Amino acid sequence: MPNRLSLTEMAAGVRSRRLSPVELVDAHLKQIERLNPWLNAFTAIFAGEAREAAKRAEAAVMRGAELGALHGVPVTIKDAFDIAGKPTLCGSRFRLGHKAADDSSPVKQLRAAGAIFLGKTNTPEFLYNWETDNYITGRTNSPWDAGRTPGGSSGGEAAAISSFCSPGGMGSDGGGSIRVPAHFSGIAGLKPTPGRVPSAGHFPEIGHPGGLLGVGGPMARTARDVEALFDVVAWYDPDDPFSSPVPLREPALDGLRAGVWEQFYDTPVQEPLRAAVRKAAAKLEEIGIPTEPFHPLGMERAPKLWQFFFSILPAREIRAMIAGREQDAHWSGTELMYQALELPEPTVHETLENLAARDAMRASFVRQMSRHRVLLWPACGVTAFRHRERVWEAGGRRIGLFEAMVPLYPANLLGLPGLVIPFDVTPDGLPVGVQLIGRPYEEELLLAVGKRLEEARGPFPAPPGV
Repeated sequence: MPNRLSLTEMAAGVRSRRLSPVELVDAHLKQIERLNPWLNAFTAIFAGEAREAAKRAEAAVMRGAELGALHGVPVTIKDAFDIAGKPTLCGSRFRLGHKAADDSSPVKQLRAAGAIFLGKTNTPEFLYNWETDNYITGRTNSPWDAGRTPGGSSGGEAAAISSFCSPGGMGSDGGGSIRVPAHFSGIAGLKPTPGRVPSAGHFPEIGHPGGLLGVGGPMARTARDVEALFDVVAWYDPDDPFSSPVPLREPALDGLRAGVWEQFYDTPVQEPLRAAVRKAAAKLEEIGIPTEPFHPLGMERAPKLWQFFFSILPAREIRAMIAGREQDAHWSGTELMYQALELPEPTVHETLENLAARDAMRASFVRQMSRHRVLLWPACGVTAFRHRERVWEAGGRRIGLFEAMVPLYPANLLGLPGLVIPFDVTPDGLPVGVQLIGRPYEEELLLAVGKRLEEARGPFPAPPGV
């Protein structure tokens, strides 16, 4: 089946005329028709438009036209990015009636590269949860176990990619929203440095202050496919205030050491997560990348600082937005808000102090990475959980949702790139990812290490029944 090829294989096959864009699009649409009724990964499916685009792409190949890097390759896009003429609902009744005037930054680049959009994928309301559910489209289920979540907020994107309904696409990440779904769903996902992948046309807007934490990034089944997407969407766009003109570069792996951190200080992770980190460290050693324990100093406040900027600071703005229409707000968009409203209202002085603390922490952490340009640590604290589950056993104690997501916060808080790749499967059949963290603007190095680590790991299984 052509939809089971990798994204890079699809692109190469189209260019060599061994694969038809029409055949590729049809195979994916058939898979969507078969699986989406129980996955519920899509908010919109562009079947007719995709087939017409595929015919145009095939005609261009046959007449020998100049082809983009992703010519004729189908992709998907999280329903947080604008596509001109389409709604961007972001899982919310408060967005009903929206219609985008222009393409978002990643959509423009993907179009220019010749990609074909199959549809938009589901999110929690306002992208404000690690579980994908809302009043517009409803709940998205994991391809590995329909009783579990594929994660959030890019959960629909992860479910579509994992189930071969899409070879890859775009998600966004302000607190693990690419990396959690990648880990839960057995795929790869890159959270870039802020500014490396412009995201003008994303809702909520990735500007100040949210752009300190939130970024758009590519998702696919392998690090190699993530790299192919990254090469397309990493560019300079003046419409994004964070966008940085950083050219693509060849990574230098000479003398590379990896630092290994099995958990964030005394916050435990479930044993399958810890075991996957150990296995990945052993594979790094096998491929010639020495590993050493990494115990950073001065990071203890990172989770609380992330919570301040991601949750506490915007909570009252969200409450004001839904005032008088609370019945229209879904639990996935208000769960963190109501928790934050129990805490004192932040002051200007506290905000400035926390910004300064964040900047000092970032500088210190990056200095501590001078010996270890790549860090290996858990992708999360837990495996894919059952819908609405909020307490788990880990390391001999019970942890809640905030603690379970602690391995994700540092990359967002400090503006570091983070790559999750699938690495293991638990005895009860759930995928387990590992996380690679790099220094600012060193995505190419993370992807190079991720590709080598996947090669050493070997083929990764697909979800059963897809």
